[in-house]
Amino acid sequence: MGRTAGILTILLGLALSAVALADSDKPTKFTNQGSVANTRHNMTQRQPGGGGPAGVTMDQYRGDYGEVCVYCHTPHGASSVGAGARLPLWNRTIVATTYQVYSTLNSSTMNQPVTQPGANSLSCLSCHDGQTAIDSVINMPGSGRYLASQATSVNTGFLSTWSNPSGVGPSVHANMVECMTCHSATAGVVGAGATDFTAFMLGTDLRNDHPVGVLYPANGTNPDFKNTTATYANIRFFDTNGNSRPDKNEIRLYDTGDGFEVECASCHDPHGVPSGGAGSQFNPTFLRVNNSGSNVCLSCHTK
Repeated sequence: MGRTAGILTILLGLALSAVALADSDKPTKFTNQGSVANTRHNMTQRQPGGGGPAGVTMDQYRGDYGEVCVYCHTPHGASSVGAGARLPLWNRTIVATTYQVYSTLNSSTMNQPVTQPGANSLSCLSCHDGQTAIDSVINMPGSGRYLASQATSVNTGFLSTWSNPSGVGPSVHANMVECMTCHSATAGVVGAGATDFTAFMLGTDLRNDHPVGVLYPANGTNPDFKNTTATYANIRFFDTNGNSRPDKNEIRLYDTGDGFEVECASCHDPHGVPSGGAGSQFNPTFLRVNNSGSNVCLSCHTK
């Protein structure tokens, strides 16, 4: 399965959803409890309870590094350029991209300035915009497996030096567009066990998703928006427990140079957020707050 016109033809029929579906709507062998290792963000694809064969199937499409965190983070040799330099020990490739944002559609959207996505969105988009190989990292596990240029571009030759434990070598380093050739309803294989990920394939046109890069109104300036209650470094947030720290279950805004803006990580935590006490199932779709009763929306909006 290569990067061919056939792949693009299959994808022409995909209808990208503006609303991410709940995890309960998407079959999974992961428990969504305890840690990111038990979620779909575990790119080793060795799920508890029967994920082994599925993992072997995946091995031709990505390097199985055997370490969950390394697909995004590395203790040494982290990115020092661009958006990656703003993210903790960042290990993934972030390709420079111009996205279609709400201002492309209407410059007066919500009467707030809209900029290109910041670092706390680009981290998510480095998978979900469909451009970058899922296993495209700067520093693979082990000695001598570092390539600095991977910070901003994908070198498949470098990635192919990895040898999967299964013996099946990664010949195609699939990005999310290519993943969709199996993980979409139109691919005809979803019923065979490949979950439909259409809702999560955002692409580079972000106008049908919640706005990112939108400047959040200053406190007291817009009655349609609630006032944030605390600031910590470059984060303004709704401090629901009053500890003056942005906890993972609190909605927040990020300032990466253009003021405090809405980013993907404003509402989502890629590691998962327990819905109740320790050990409880994570909120669907990595949300910081369970959206029952529109709780996520009503964290910011007064409507």
